[in-house]
Parts: sequence; C-alpha cells; structure tokens
Amino acid sequence: MQLRGIIPRRSASPALTRPLMDLFIPSLTNNLILTPNKHTTTFTDPHHHHTHHHRHLHLLSHHQSTTTAPAKPRRNSFPHILKSKMTQTLHKKQEPAITSVTELPTSEARWVTLQKIEYTDQTGKARTWEVASRKTRSAKTGVDAVAIGNILLSPNKAPSTLLVIQYRPPLDAYTVEWPAGLIDEDETAEEAAVREFKEETGYEVSRVLSVSPVQAADPGLSNANMQMAMVEVEVPELEAGSLPEQRLEDGEHIERVVVPLAELYEKLVEYSKRERFIVAAKLFHFAAGMDFMKTQKYGL
Repeated sequence: MQLRGIIPRRSASPALTRPLMDLFIPSLTNNLILTPNKHTTTFTDPHHHHTHHHRHLHLLSHHQSTTTAPAKPRRNSFPHILKSKMTQTLHKKQEPAITSVTELPTSEARWVTLQKIEYTDQTGKARTWEVASRKTRSAKTGVDAVAIGNILLSPNKAPSTLLVIQYRPPLDAYTVEWPAGLIDEDETAEEAAVREFKEETGYEVSRVLSVSPVQAADPGLSNANMQMAMVEVEVPELEAGSLPEQRLEDGEHIERVVVPLAELYEKLVEYSKRERFIVAAKLFHFAAGMDFMKTQKYGL
C-alpha cells in the first residue's frame, strides 16, 4: 500500500531522488565562509596580506560547487553530514565599515563626556580648553585603564610577546596593540591586568613583573590615564594553532599574534605600512626604545 504524501521511488524525478544534502549544502555555502569559531586565532605575518580577517577560513567557490560533482553520501549518512555542516558558524566575508557619523549629545554618552575647562595660564591670561573626560574611572585606584606588556617564555621558542589586532571605529582601521582594558570599580591595576590578559589572550599570567606609575594617555585631548603592567607568561609549547580559547565579550573580535621580541620593532614597522593598519603609540614607543638601545651607541 502506498503511503499518502510519499513520492513512489519509481515515479520520482532524478532531482527529487538525489540526496537532500547534494541540493542543500552547495547552494548554502556559495560565497559563505565556514569557520568553527568566530574568534579563530592565527599566527600572522605582516607579509601575508589580509591575514587579519582570513582566520583560517575556507571559501567554497562558485566554480567548485558547480563543476565538481559532490561525493555521494553513504546510505543513512544525511543526519551526520547535516550536523557536521550546520554546527559550523556561517559568516559572510565582510570588512567592518562606518555607516554614519553624527553628533552625540553628552547626555546620551555612556563612556565619555565633553567638558570646557576655564583656567588662567602662567601669564595670568584667561583661557579655555575642551577636554574629553571618561565616565568610568575606578574610584578605588583613580585610574581608567591598564595596558599589558607581556613576555611569553617557552622551551621551544625564543622570548616572544603577544600582540592583539582589532578594528577601532574612531580610526576606521585595525590597530596593533598590547592587550589592555578598563579597570573595574573594585580592582587594582594589577588585578585588572591579570583578568584582561586571560580574557583577551586565553593565557594565565605567571608573574606580574612591574606596574608603572599612572601615565597620561592623550593629555592634549583627554584626561584619560592608565598604568602599564609588565607580565611574564610561561607557555609549555608555543606553536601555530595551539593558542588557548579567548573569553571575549559580544562585539569583540580580537586577533592574536605572537612575535619574537628580537623582531618586534621590525614587525611593527611592517604593520604600519599595511593599508588600514596603525600601531598603538605605547607599543611602538616600547619597541622603538628597544631598537634604540641596540642601534644607537650611547653607553647606556
């Protein structure tokens, strides 16, 4: 007896009798990128163009999907294949882009506000200054943020440092930085450094080497301040693809790059020459200081 709603095998067209996966997966994956994790990490090299957004992604081209016959799955293998394909995250390949820029009333600003400072200068002349002021300063420390200089120590590699690359809307560019973050209300700079380093890189800090005095971040524009924590991280093995899982917040897309300390200055110069890339000042100043010590002979 023929069941209602089921097409008899003999009367079905070839298109209907083909495995559903043959029809579904090629058309779904055309021009889409399959990646197991939206925060997949790579060891990148500035010579490899656009590595920052490839993230080990695999693109199924239109040519491949239309000219190569899909392998015929084994009987009853559809559920397994579907699960395998669908559990991967699908992302369209897209560069971040600014869609609009508008004036922001200070009453609506969550993180910063604008202030007008009236003061008298050294000659007694009355003057004014516009300043961007943070709203999130920690009351416990009186400090906004911490940057985390880091040394990675591994038996199989020379001493290295871990950099982070992320898109920064104010610059409409990718910045090359050391890990950093705001200090929470109940934290010290040292505690914030350990927490932020774990979140952004996945690594546990082995030892905090030093914490700097409070520094001005951009004194001509803002009252923002920060401290620099230098940390040491012991890594059993430092190999491409072996970095631990990050703990990123929604909207954070942070690439991690491991660079030998001996090559840091040259790598940053290379990054600065790439289109839509800029190196954070505090990181570049550190690397430039190291290079200065090596190349300039002042007996220091």
